[in-house]
Amino acid sequence: MMPRLHSCPPFWLLVFMCFSHSLETANSLQQSFKSDLLNFYHTVILADGKETTIHLLKDIPKRYYFVLEEGRMSAPFTVTVTPCDVPIEWSIRVHKTSPNYLGKAARGGYDSQDALKFQKTTKMESTLFSYKGNSVETYMGMSYFSTVYMLEFLSTERDTHITVYLTTDTTSEHLYPELPSDPRIDVIGVDHTTVTLAWKPSPTVLQYQEHIQYCLLMNEKHNYKSLCAAETAIRSSGMKSPPALALPLSPNALNPQQVMILSNGELSIISKAGSGEVRQICMGTKNTYTVPNLTPSTQYYFDVFVVNFLTNASAAYTGTFARTLEEPEPKITELKDGKVIHLVLDGRKQKFYSLQYRARHKEVQFAFQSCSGQVQVEISRDGKLLMSESFAGLRHFTLKGKLWDVYLVNLGSTEPSNASLKVQVSSLFHKPFFPVLPESLKIKSFSKLRTCDSVTIAWLGTQQMSKYCVYRKQIEEDQVWMETRNADRCLGPESRHKSDKVMCKYFHDLNLRRAVTSETIRGLEAGTVYLFDVYLIGSSGIPVRYYSRVVKTRKKC
Repeated sequence: MMPRLHSCPPFWLLVFMCFSHSLETANSLQQSFKSDLLNFYHTVILADGKETTIHLLKDIPKRYYFVLEEGRMSAPFTVTVTPCDVPIEWSIRVHKTSPNYLGKAARGGYDSQDALKFQKTTKMESTLFSYKGNSVETYMGMSYFSTVYMLEFLSTERDTHITVYLTTDTTSEHLYPELPSDPRIDVIGVDHTTVTLAWKPSPTVLQYQEHIQYCLLMNEKHNYKSLCAAETAIRSSGMKSPPALALPLSPNALNPQQVMILSNGELSIISKAGSGEVRQICMGTKNTYTVPNLTPSTQYYFDVFVVNFLTNASAAYTGTFARTLEEPEPKITELKDGKVIHLVLDGRKQKFYSLQYRARHKEVQFAFQSCSGQVQVEISRDGKLLMSESFAGLRHFTLKGKLWDVYLVNLGSTEPSNASLKVQVSSLFHKPFFPVLPESLKIKSFSKLRTCDSVTIAWLGTQQMSKYCVYRKQIEEDQVWMETRNADRCLGPESRHKSDKVMCKYFHDLNLRRAVTSETIRGLEAGTVYLFDVYLIGSSGIPVRYYSRVVKTRKKC
């Protein structure tokens, strides 16, 4: 822990020790002065060219010092202070030694009385700059070899931390990124679930694109004046990012490899908390961005930071806010007899899609085919719920009522990911939508009939004459889960490459116990993984896909 203010030796003692030996030149006096300064204040010397994080305890001031390097007579310098939580008070003070006294000391003509006189008359302390608030402030000045600068920081609200950046190399590219003359963020488009933002480019980004990026932060509470303040608020609220996105917005934890990855793409981090959602997005050097997947009729606050990923230095644009539009009344789609409707359901927003059908017969047949994911189906009539079911696959429902009854169908995804399905409804029972299906849509393979260049598969058929088409696809072993999990069961043979097709044949058997057919696929490669699919195509022409089967040929035969 840094020493408290009252534990530091008084300045007159420091000066006395610095001049306790007879010096032959003013340059040797400076070297002794700085050496003693470092001995007494080695824990509070402010580093040059590096961002320093300082922790402040409530009502306890902290002091930091800096002097010029050896051999430098003067140099311009800048000090940038960034509050990370609450408003603070800080100031820059200067201690100057008398040039006349330095000249006398260099000639060796001083004694203890001169030193005492120097303490009382020639030591000067003045305040160059002071500030109170939570904005990022920068002071620019000129430093001389005989001058000691003292920075004092104080937090009166609570314990907090700040960052301080000191540099005497004002021509270096590693300073804080530069903001344009107009640092405002413009809202150029607002929709129900999106907000489009634009801002003027940073001169630093235009000059050093390889390691400078724009990062955007979105939340539902308020704007932040610095990147440090935003990160502090996120941590204090207890928000945690998913493990797969456990990269901070600030680049201080990024290694060079991660910086290269970020420079070639867009990093998006979503944090959840009881107070809402915080999104952190780094989009490279693009100065426009459309924030997607927002909640309708909600106010959001947007901050843009231009970040130097090599130095951990950032500058904040002036934040803005926008309110998304109210969500319109859900549109109800009219269902027509025999017409197939293909829907994609958004699982993240938990939205239901509404369909309406006016019956032309007392009995109505509904058919639902889940293409991907698991879906929730609810059917009601006159405000009364008739059925509700979650499923993945194919379902038929027959409901009885009166002529011209109006049925309302609500559809949604039961998973966070999207789902899709096809829907058909009709009162015409003599025109079936889907073919009659067997008891199981699983494909069976036989290990004993598996060779180095052939595989035998079998599947169940029905009593109706139908067409069956077999397709194959060579895949890698690490692709099995992806191929089977993300398969779209509604896609038919038309979506497959011609080279994948093995054969098509017609088959049926009036005895369901014997309604089994098999096929041996030859010409395969040894020790290779294959994905096999079977499509059942009935009189309506709508294909039904069996569950894919993965088989690996033998390596040695």
